[in-house]
Amino acid sequence: MTQTQDHAFLGVATSSTGRRWIGPSVEEDRLSEAMAQATDMPIPLCRTLVKRGVETDAVTSFLAPTLRDLLPDPHDLRDMEKAAKRFLKSVATGEKIAVFADYDVDGGTSAALLITWLRDMGLSATLYIPDRIDEGYGPNDEAMAMLAADHDLIICVDCGTLSHGPIAAAKGADVLVLDHHLGGETLPPALAIVNPNRQDEDGALGHLCAAGVVFLMLVEANRQLRTQDTKGPDLMAMLDLVALATVADVAPLTGVNRAFVRQGLAVMARRQRIGVTALADVAGLDQTPNSYHLGFLLGPRVNAGGRIGKADLGARLLSTNDRHEAQALAEKLDQLNTERREVEAQVRDLALEQATERGVDGPLVWAAGEGWHPGVVGIVAARLKEATNRPAVVIGLEGGEGKGSGRSVSGIDLGASIQRVASEGLLIKGGGHKMAAGLTVKRDQLEAAMARLGALLAKQGAADMGPADLRIDSLLMPGAATIELVHQMEEAGPFGAGAPAPRFAFPDVQILFAKQVGANHLKISFGDGMGARIDAISFGAMDGPIGPMLMKHNGARFHLAGRLEINTWQGQQSVQLRLEDAAPAH
Repeated sequence: MTQTQDHAFLGVATSSTGRRWIGPSVEEDRLSEAMAQATDMPIPLCRTLVKRGVETDAVTSFLAPTLRDLLPDPHDLRDMEKAAKRFLKSVATGEKIAVFADYDVDGGTSAALLITWLRDMGLSATLYIPDRIDEGYGPNDEAMAMLAADHDLIICVDCGTLSHGPIAAAKGADVLVLDHHLGGETLPPALAIVNPNRQDEDGALGHLCAAGVVFLMLVEANRQLRTQDTKGPDLMAMLDLVALATVADVAPLTGVNRAFVRQGLAVMARRQRIGVTALADVAGLDQTPNSYHLGFLLGPRVNAGGRIGKADLGARLLSTNDRHEAQALAEKLDQLNTERREVEAQVRDLALEQATERGVDGPLVWAAGEGWHPGVVGIVAARLKEATNRPAVVIGLEGGEGKGSGRSVSGIDLGASIQRVASEGLLIKGGGHKMAAGLTVKRDQLEAAMARLGALLAKQGAADMGPADLRIDSLLMPGAATIELVHQMEEAGPFGAGAPAPRFAFPDVQILFAKQVGANHLKISFGDGMGARIDAISFGAMDGPIGPMLMKHNGARFHLAGRLEINTWQGQQSVQLRLEDAAPAH
């Protein structure tokens, strides 16, 4: 079915969740059909490729992305050669090295990359990760001075670009910064600052997470070693860490990031990194890992230590080569993740209630509460953003200060706006990147800071967003939703930020079975009346309009939309729809 962008797909102008469905354009249809004829690939796969901007003659290379073709030259980043040279000087002379990392997955994997590389060279490094509550994000004066007193080189990963004072406090040691957060007008006094989001970079590599930047530095280090007839460690075996960071930090899965994740998943499937294997086992991951598992099973558990436990647990797990330690750390992180979910649920309910009272149709949705745990405010901000399609900030207040975290929607640069409010003096500090940022604010400046942030976001158009249109990639009949098709579609992946999994619409189907599972999820089976039948799961559906509507279907027919996946149960595989939206079929 073809349409112009002005028409609602399948006539769904307002779905059960209040969204208009938008299908492929006439031009996308035409290009998809031409690609299918030229390549003999299924139309749904061709539609996905066309949406990614892939042309027919580039299909083969896109479906098999290689680092050889996509890896940028490390020298494209300023200070890279200098950073790798100073790093190797420490390696050659046996200097003492400290790694100062952020407490999230990107920081933990970045630290683990360096620790693993050094261990392969027969060396060790001191790991330092600040406590989220006591020390906050990034380097601080006391920690840097302490590390400098006992180390020759400090490498700050996933942090440091805005840390002028703390880096100046590292007297007697050289400091390298390997980061991706937005840079300010001036840079701190580090020996080298490698960051694709420095203001004097062109932004071409701005989509890299910190682990991607660290990996490129190690590529450059290995290259410099080769000029000395020395072989460096196997970097391909470290791509599982880069993949985990890229997905968990919600970096767009385009360009080299796509190759990082694709090849990193293949490395992870070999189960050679004992920390990741132990974590996968406690998380109940019993199939070949994909990007969903990185983002929703492994990532949150690695993060749990930094959120509500001991900040260095994740990095220690990812870098350990001791099986007993790996098992103990994985079990501890799994337990902390369960506790984190409980804390998050309490804060989420309070924040949603407060934000709704304040109003969710402005340019910024925000909430602040006494004693809200700083470790969960970012996740709750993401939930508010998803519920309202607006940039969201959630702040935990304690004493005279609040520490908060924000998440943005596509097309709205939250990090730059928060940095601007900080530079104007309304925040104690703040920064981040386009889609996620952090801030610290004085309690008595909270209202003024949020009003100013809202005004800056309004200038970017954040106030003009209604419920996000639901973009449908392709129409599909239940009989065509085969395991083979899902595997073919996965060749266009991995899917995630910047490269969403294709969304299919199943038109005019009947609900054959529906029941509530767990506290608020919905499980259904549906068919087209011609014998084909598919199961679907919709998480949280009973808390919204979809669950009650489909539970009381009374034989009515519906259009359903969602993403296809393989469900494995007791060794058997079947196709399952992850249901996102529904509308009555009139």
